[in-house]
Amino acid sequence: MNAWRLRRPPAFGALLCGASLAAAFAQGADGARQWPMFRGSPALVGVAEAPLAGPLTLRWKYQAKDSIGSSAAIDGGTAYVGSFDGSVHAVDVTTGKARWVFQTAGPVEESSPCVRDGLVYVGDLEGQVHAIDAATGKARWTFKTEGEIKSSPNCQGGRVYIGSYDEHVYALDALTGALAWKTRTGGPVHATPALDAGLVYAAGCDEHLHVLDAATGAERYAVALGAYTGASAAVSGGHAYVGTFGNEVVAVDMAKRAVRWRYAHPTRSFPFYASAAVTADRVIVGGRDKLVHALNRSTGKPVWTFTTRARVESSPLVAGNRVFVGSNDGVLYGLDLASGKKVWEFVAGAPLSASPAAAGGALVIGSQDGVLYCFSS
Repeated sequence: MNAWRLRRPPAFGALLCGASLAAAFAQGADGARQWPMFRGSPALVGVAEAPLAGPLTLRWKYQAKDSIGSSAAIDGGTAYVGSFDGSVHAVDVTTGKARWVFQTAGPVEESSPCVRDGLVYVGDLEGQVHAIDAATGKARWTFKTEGEIKSSPNCQGGRVYIGSYDEHVYALDALTGALAWKTRTGGPVHATPALDAGLVYAAGCDEHLHVLDAATGAERYAVALGAYTGASAAVSGGHAYVGTFGNEVVAVDMAKRAVRWRYAHPTRSFPFYASAAVTADRVIVGGRDKLVHALNRSTGKPVWTFTTRARVESSPLVAGNRVFVGSNDGVLYGLDLASGKKVWEFVAGAPLSASPAAAGGALVIGSQDGVLYCFSS
Protein backbone atom coordinates (compact mmCIF):
# COMPACT_ATOMS: atom_id res chain seq x y z
CA MET A 1 0.00 0.00 0.00
CA ASN A 2 1.31 3.46 -0.81
CA ALA A 3 1.78 5.78 2.12
CA TRP A 4 -0.52 8.78 2.18
CA ARG A 5 1.15 11.94 3.38
CA LEU A 6 -0.43 15.05 4.87
CA ARG A 7 1.56 18.17 5.55
CA ARG A 8 0.63 20.76 8.14
CA PRO A 9 -1.10 23.82 6.65
CA PRO A 10 1.07 26.93 7.05
CA ALA A 11 -1.28 29.06 9.13
CA PHE A 12 -2.57 28.41 12.65
CA GLY A 13 -6.22 28.64 13.66
CA ALA A 14 -9.16 26.26 13.79
CA LEU A 15 -10.26 24.16 10.83
CA LEU A 16 -13.85 23.10 11.30
CA CYS A 17 -14.72 19.44 11.50
CA GLY A 18 -17.38 18.13 9.15
CA ALA A 19 -20.72 16.80 10.25
CA SER A 20 -19.35 13.26 10.10
CA LEU A 21 -17.17 13.79 13.16
CA ALA A 22 -20.02 15.25 15.18
CA ALA A 23 -22.19 12.33 14.13
CA ALA A 24 -19.55 9.85 15.25
CA PHE A 25 -19.65 11.27 18.77
CA ALA A 26 -23.43 11.39 18.80
CA GLN A 27 -23.97 7.84 17.54
CA GLY A 28 -20.99 5.81 18.76
CA ALA A 29 -21.00 3.48 21.74
CA ASP A 30 -19.86 5.07 25.01
CA GLY A 31 -16.58 3.14 25.07
CA ALA A 32 -15.75 4.11 21.50
CA ARG A 33 -16.46 7.78 22.27
CA GLN A 34 -14.11 7.96 25.24
CA TRP A 35 -10.38 7.95 25.84
CA PRO A 36 -10.67 9.17 29.42
CA MET A 37 -7.03 9.03 30.51
CA PHE A 38 -3.41 8.40 29.56
CA ARG A 39 -3.23 5.13 27.55
CA GLY A 40 -7.04 4.97 27.43
CA SER A 41 -7.82 2.63 30.35
CA PRO A 42 -6.74 1.97 33.96
CA ALA A 43 -4.53 -0.95 32.85
CA LEU A 44 -2.69 1.45 30.47
CA VAL A 45 -2.71 -0.88 27.46
CA GLY A 46 -3.04 1.85 24.82
CA VAL A 47 -5.69 0.15 22.66
CA ALA A 48 -8.72 2.04 21.29
CA GLU A 49 -12.20 0.51 21.44
CA ALA A 50 -12.85 1.14 17.74
CA PRO A 51 -10.69 1.27 14.61
CA LEU A 52 -9.83 4.42 12.69
CA ALA A 53 -10.73 3.47 9.15
CA GLY A 54 -9.00 4.85 6.07
CA PRO A 55 -6.50 7.68 5.76
CA LEU A 56 -6.98 10.44 8.33
CA THR A 57 -7.72 14.06 7.48
CA LEU A 58 -6.74 17.07 9.57
CA ARG A 59 -9.97 18.59 10.92
CA TRP A 60 -8.69 21.36 13.14
CA LYS A 61 -5.80 22.59 15.21
CA TYR A 62 -5.83 24.54 18.44
CA GLN A 63 -2.98 26.73 19.67
CA ALA A 64 -1.88 26.73 23.31
CA LYS A 65 0.63 29.29 24.59
CA ASP A 66 3.42 26.77 25.21
CA SER A 67 4.45 23.21 24.45
CA ILE A 68 2.13 20.23 24.85
CA GLY A 69 3.86 17.14 26.23
CA SER A 70 0.70 16.05 28.02
CA SER A 71 -1.42 13.45 26.23
CA ALA A 72 -5.07 14.31 25.69
CA ALA A 73 -8.08 12.69 27.31
CA ILE A 74 -11.35 12.61 25.34
CA ASP A 75 -14.72 12.42 27.05
CA GLY A 76 -18.20 13.55 26.03
CA GLY A 77 -17.01 15.27 22.85
CA THR A 78 -14.33 17.31 24.64
CA ALA A 79 -10.56 16.88 24.52
CA TYR A 80 -8.71 17.81 27.72
CA VAL A 81 -4.96 18.45 27.62
CA GLY A 82 -2.31 20.09 29.78
CA SER A 83 0.31 22.53 28.56
CA PHE A 84 3.60 23.95 29.76
CA ASP A 85 1.81 27.30 29.76
CA GLY A 86 0.41 26.31 33.18
CA SER A 87 -3.03 25.48 31.89
CA VAL A 88 -5.46 22.67 31.19
CA HIS A 89 -7.37 23.27 27.96
CA ALA A 90 -10.83 21.86 27.26
CA VAL A 91 -11.41 21.83 23.50
CA ASP A 92 -14.58 20.88 21.63
CA VAL A 93 -13.69 17.87 19.48
CA THR A 94 -16.18 18.82 16.76
CA THR A 95 -15.18 22.48 16.30
CA GLY A 96 -11.69 22.86 17.77
CA LYS A 97 -12.88 25.78 19.91
CA ALA A 98 -11.92 26.18 23.57
CA ARG A 99 -14.67 25.43 26.05
CA TRP A 100 -12.58 26.61 28.96
CA VAL A 101 -8.97 27.08 30.12
CA PHE A 102 -7.99 26.32 33.71
CA GLN A 103 -4.85 27.82 35.29
CA THR A 104 -2.78 25.31 37.28
CA ALA A 105 -0.22 26.16 39.97
CA GLY A 106 2.66 25.42 37.62
CA PRO A 107 3.47 24.06 34.17
CA VAL A 108 1.85 20.78 33.13
CA GLU A 109 4.70 18.90 31.48
CA GLU A 110 3.81 15.24 30.96
CA SER A 111 0.93 14.66 33.36
CA SER A 112 -2.11 13.80 31.26
CA PRO A 113 -5.69 14.46 32.39
CA CYS A 114 -7.96 11.72 33.68
CA VAL A 115 -11.71 12.31 33.34
CA ARG A 116 -14.09 10.53 35.67
CA ASP A 117 -17.65 11.25 36.84
CA GLY A 118 -17.65 14.87 35.69
CA LEU A 119 -14.22 15.79 37.06
CA VAL A 120 -10.86 16.26 35.34
CA TYR A 121 -7.72 15.37 37.30
CA VAL A 122 -4.16 16.43 36.45
CA GLY A 123 -0.80 17.07 38.13
CA ASP A 124 1.68 19.94 37.65
CA LEU A 125 5.36 20.67 38.23
CA GLU A 126 4.56 22.51 41.48
CA GLY A 127 3.51 19.13 42.87
CA GLN A 128 -0.19 19.85 42.97
CA VAL A 129 -3.00 17.54 41.91
CA HIS A 130 -6.00 19.46 40.58
CA ALA A 131 -9.62 18.35 40.32
CA ILE A 132 -11.54 20.49 37.82
CA ASP A 133 -15.24 20.51 36.98
CA ALA A 134 -15.37 19.06 33.46
CA ALA A 135 -18.36 21.17 32.43
CA THR A 136 -17.36 24.57 33.80
CA GLY A 137 -13.57 24.49 34.24
CA LYS A 138 -13.92 25.56 37.88
CA ALA A 139 -11.62 24.18 40.57
CA ARG A 140 -13.12 21.55 42.86
CA TRP A 141 -10.08 20.73 44.99
CA THR A 142 -6.28 20.61 45.03
CA PHE A 143 -3.83 18.35 46.84
CA LYS A 144 -0.16 19.25 47.37
CA THR A 145 2.62 16.66 47.25
CA GLU A 146 6.23 17.40 48.16
CA GLY A 147 7.70 17.02 44.67
CA GLU A 148 6.94 17.80 41.05
CA ILE A 149 4.39 15.65 39.29
CA LYS A 150 4.98 14.22 35.82
CA SER A 151 2.90 11.11 36.47
CA SER A 152 -0.64 11.06 35.09
CA PRO A 153 -3.55 10.38 37.45
CA ASN A 154 -5.38 7.07 37.22
CA CYS A 155 -8.97 6.90 38.45
CA GLN A 156 -10.95 3.94 39.74
CA GLY A 157 -13.29 3.02 42.58
CA GLY A 158 -13.78 6.55 43.92
CA ARG A 159 -10.05 7.23 44.15
CA VAL A 160 -7.32 8.99 42.19
CA TYR A 161 -3.89 7.33 42.08
CA ILE A 162 -0.79 9.30 41.11
CA GLY A 163 2.99 9.29 41.54
CA SER A 164 5.21 12.17 42.64
CA TYR A 165 8.90 13.02 42.56
CA ASP A 166 8.73 13.04 46.38
CA GLU A 167 9.10 9.23 46.02
CA HIS A 168 5.50 8.39 46.93
CA VAL A 169 2.48 6.88 45.24
CA TYR A 170 -0.71 8.60 46.41
CA ALA A 171 -4.34 7.52 46.63
CA LEU A 172 -6.76 10.43 47.01
CA ASP A 173 -10.51 10.58 47.48
CA ALA A 174 -11.87 11.48 44.05
CA LEU A 175 -14.61 13.79 45.36
CA THR A 176 -12.75 15.64 48.11
CA GLY A 177 -9.02 15.19 47.48
CA ALA A 178 -8.56 13.80 51.00
CA LEU A 179 -5.54 11.53 51.39
CA ALA A 180 -6.53 7.86 51.54
CA TRP A 181 -2.93 6.60 51.69
CA LYS A 182 0.57 7.25 50.43
CA THR A 183 3.31 4.67 49.99
CA ARG A 184 7.00 5.45 49.73
CA THR A 185 9.11 3.87 47.02
CA GLY A 186 12.87 4.02 46.67
CA GLY A 187 12.97 6.95 44.26
CA PRO A 188 10.95 9.51 42.30
CA VAL A 189 7.79 8.08 40.73
CA HIS A 190 7.74 9.44 37.20
CA ALA A 191 5.40 6.90 35.65
CA THR A 192 1.62 6.60 35.82
CA PRO A 193 0.36 3.85 38.16
CA ALA A 194 -1.53 1.10 36.35
CA LEU A 195 -4.62 -0.44 37.97
CA ASP A 196 -5.82 -4.01 37.59
CA ALA A 197 -7.75 -6.44 39.80
CA GLY A 198 -7.47 -4.35 42.97
CA LEU A 199 -3.75 -3.75 42.60
CA VAL A 200 -1.63 -0.71 41.74
CA TYR A 201 1.47 -1.20 39.56
CA ALA A 202 4.01 1.60 39.96
CA ALA A 203 7.42 1.85 38.32
CA GLY A 204 9.97 4.60 38.83
CA CYS A 205 13.54 5.51 39.57
CA ASP A 206 14.36 2.77 42.12
CA GLU A 207 14.59 0.06 39.43
CA HIS A 208 11.57 -1.90 40.71
CA LEU A 209 7.98 -2.49 39.74
CA HIS A 210 5.98 -2.06 42.96
CA VAL A 211 2.69 -3.89 43.33
CA LEU A 212 0.47 -2.23 45.95
CA ASP A 213 -2.92 -3.01 47.43
CA ALA A 214 -5.28 -0.44 45.92
CA ALA A 215 -7.39 -0.25 49.09
CA THR A 216 -4.63 0.18 51.66
CA GLY A 217 -1.42 1.05 49.81
CA ALA A 218 0.37 -1.89 51.42
CA GLU A 219 3.08 -3.31 49.19
CA ARG A 220 2.29 -6.87 48.14
CA TYR A 221 5.65 -7.38 46.43
CA ALA A 222 8.19 -5.72 44.14
CA VAL A 223 10.01 -7.09 41.09
CA ALA A 224 13.50 -5.91 40.16
CA LEU A 225 13.58 -4.50 36.62
CA GLY A 226 17.34 -4.04 36.41
CA ALA A 227 17.17 -0.31 35.63
CA TYR A 228 15.05 2.71 36.38
CA THR A 229 12.09 3.57 34.20
CA GLY A 230 10.24 6.63 32.99
CA ALA A 231 7.70 4.48 31.17
CA SER A 232 4.44 3.30 32.70
CA ALA A 233 3.70 -0.40 32.99
CA ALA A 234 0.91 -1.82 30.81
CA VAL A 235 -0.92 -4.68 32.54
CA SER A 236 -2.73 -7.47 30.68
CA GLY A 237 -3.30 -11.18 31.13
CA GLY A 238 -1.40 -11.44 34.39
CA HIS A 239 1.69 -9.72 33.00
CA ALA A 240 3.14 -6.21 33.11
CA TYR A 241 5.16 -4.79 30.22
CA VAL A 242 7.50 -1.84 30.67
CA GLY A 243 10.54 -0.28 29.00
CA THR A 244 13.59 0.79 31.00
CA PHE A 245 16.64 3.04 30.86
CA GLY A 246 18.63 -0.18 30.79
CA ASN A 247 17.73 -0.31 27.08
CA GLU A 248 15.28 -3.18 27.57
CA VAL A 249 11.59 -3.96 27.42
CA VAL A 250 10.67 -6.21 30.34
CA ALA A 251 7.71 -8.57 30.74
CA VAL A 252 6.86 -9.47 34.35
CA ASP A 253 4.85 -12.60 35.19
CA MET A 254 2.69 -11.55 38.14
CA ALA A 255 1.82 -15.06 39.26
CA LYS A 256 5.51 -15.97 39.50
CA ARG A 257 6.52 -12.48 40.65
CA ALA A 258 9.46 -12.67 38.27
CA VAL A 259 10.65 -11.42 34.90
CA ARG A 260 9.34 -13.63 32.07
CA TRP A 261 11.41 -12.14 29.26
CA ARG A 262 13.64 -9.22 28.38
CA TYR A 263 14.04 -7.67 24.96
CA ALA A 264 17.02 -5.61 23.84
CA HIS A 265 17.74 -4.61 20.26
CA PRO A 266 20.80 -6.55 19.06
CA THR A 267 22.77 -3.49 17.88
CA ARG A 268 21.07 -0.29 19.09
CA SER A 269 21.37 0.34 22.84
CA PHE A 270 19.06 3.20 23.78
CA PRO A 271 16.49 3.69 26.57
CA PHE A 272 12.78 2.99 26.19
CA TYR A 273 10.99 6.07 27.53
CA ALA A 274 7.59 5.56 25.89
CA SER A 275 4.95 3.30 27.39
CA ALA A 276 3.93 0.13 25.54
CA ALA A 277 0.68 -0.72 23.79
CA VAL A 278 -0.42 -4.32 24.38
CA THR A 279 -2.69 -6.33 22.08
CA ALA A 280 -3.64 -10.01 22.14
CA ASP A 281 -0.31 -11.03 20.65
CA ARG A 282 1.88 -7.93 20.34
CA VAL A 283 3.74 -5.44 22.51
CA ILE A 284 4.35 -2.19 20.60
CA VAL A 285 6.78 0.38 22.01
CA GLY A 286 8.88 3.29 20.81
CA GLY A 287 12.52 3.79 21.72
CA ARG A 288 15.09 6.53 21.87
CA ASP A 289 16.85 4.50 19.19
CA LYS A 290 14.43 6.17 16.70
CA LEU A 291 12.59 2.87 16.22
CA VAL A 292 9.09 1.59 16.86
CA HIS A 293 9.39 -2.03 18.01
CA ALA A 294 6.74 -4.75 17.72
CA LEU A 295 7.41 -7.77 19.92
CA ASN A 296 5.78 -11.15 20.29
CA ARG A 297 3.83 -10.85 23.53
CA SER A 298 4.58 -14.42 24.66
CA THR A 299 8.30 -14.56 23.90
CA GLY A 300 9.56 -10.99 23.56
CA LYS A 301 11.04 -11.84 20.17
CA PRO A 302 10.96 -9.01 17.60
CA VAL A 303 8.26 -9.15 14.93
CA TRP A 304 9.13 -5.91 13.14
CA THR A 305 10.72 -2.50 13.63
CA PHE A 306 9.96 0.80 11.95
CA THR A 307 12.57 3.55 11.67
CA THR A 308 11.81 7.24 12.25
CA ARG A 309 14.30 10.11 12.11
CA ALA A 310 14.43 10.96 15.84
CA ARG A 311 13.63 9.63 19.30
CA VAL A 312 10.24 8.00 19.78
CA GLU A 313 9.03 9.17 23.21
CA SER A 314 5.37 9.17 22.19
CA SER A 315 3.52 6.08 23.42
CA PRO A 316 1.85 4.23 20.54
CA LEU A 317 -1.90 3.83 20.17
CA VAL A 318 -3.42 0.76 18.51
CA ALA A 319 -6.76 1.23 16.74
CA GLY A 320 -7.96 -1.80 14.78
CA ASN A 321 -5.16 -2.89 12.47
CA ARG A 322 -3.26 0.40 12.75
CA VAL A 323 -0.57 1.75 15.07
CA PHE A 324 -0.41 5.52 15.50
CA VAL A 325 2.68 7.07 17.10
CA GLY A 326 4.48 10.39 17.13
CA SER A 327 8.20 10.98 16.84
CA ASN A 328 10.51 13.81 17.81
CA ASP A 329 11.14 14.14 14.07
CA GLY A 330 7.81 16.01 13.98
CA VAL A 331 5.86 13.30 12.17
CA LEU A 332 2.76 11.40 13.27
CA TYR A 333 2.96 7.92 11.75
CA GLY A 334 0.24 5.41 10.91
CA LEU A 335 1.66 1.88 10.64
CA ASP A 336 0.18 -1.46 9.70
CA LEU A 337 -0.06 -3.51 12.90
CA ALA A 338 0.80 -6.81 11.21
CA SER A 339 3.79 -5.71 9.13
CA GLY A 340 4.99 -2.38 10.54
CA LYS A 341 4.81 -0.77 7.11
CA LYS A 342 3.94 2.92 6.97
CA VAL A 343 0.47 3.53 5.53
CA TRP A 344 -0.02 7.19 6.53
CA GLU A 345 1.86 10.14 7.96
CA PHE A 346 1.30 13.75 8.96
CA VAL A 347 4.17 16.23 9.09
CA ALA A 348 3.60 18.52 12.06
CA GLY A 349 7.11 19.95 12.02
CA ALA A 350 7.57 20.26 15.78
CA PRO A 351 8.47 17.22 17.93
CA LEU A 352 5.58 14.95 18.95
CA SER A 353 6.50 13.54 22.36
CA ALA A 354 2.88 13.42 23.53
CA SER A 355 0.86 10.30 22.86
CA PRO A 356 -2.18 10.12 20.58
CA ALA A 357 -5.70 9.68 21.95
CA ALA A 358 -8.59 8.28 19.90
CA ALA A 359 -12.35 8.27 20.44
CA GLY A 360 -15.50 8.79 18.40
CA GLY A 361 -13.67 8.52 15.10
CA ALA A 362 -11.21 11.27 16.05
CA LEU A 363 -7.49 11.15 16.86
CA VAL A 364 -5.98 13.97 18.93
CA ILE A 365 -2.31 14.72 19.66
CA GLY A 366 -0.34 17.75 20.87
CA SER A 367 3.06 18.99 19.75
CA GLN A 368 6.04 20.76 21.29
CA ASP A 369 5.10 24.03 19.57
CA GLY A 370 1.82 24.06 21.49
CA VAL A 371 -0.52 22.92 18.74
CA LEU A 372 -3.24 20.37 19.45
CA TYR A 373 -4.25 18.50 16.27
CA CYS A 374 -7.48 16.62 15.54
CA PHE A 375 -7.82 14.10 12.71
CA SER A 376 -10.66 11.93 11.50
CA SER A 377 -11.31 9.62 8.56
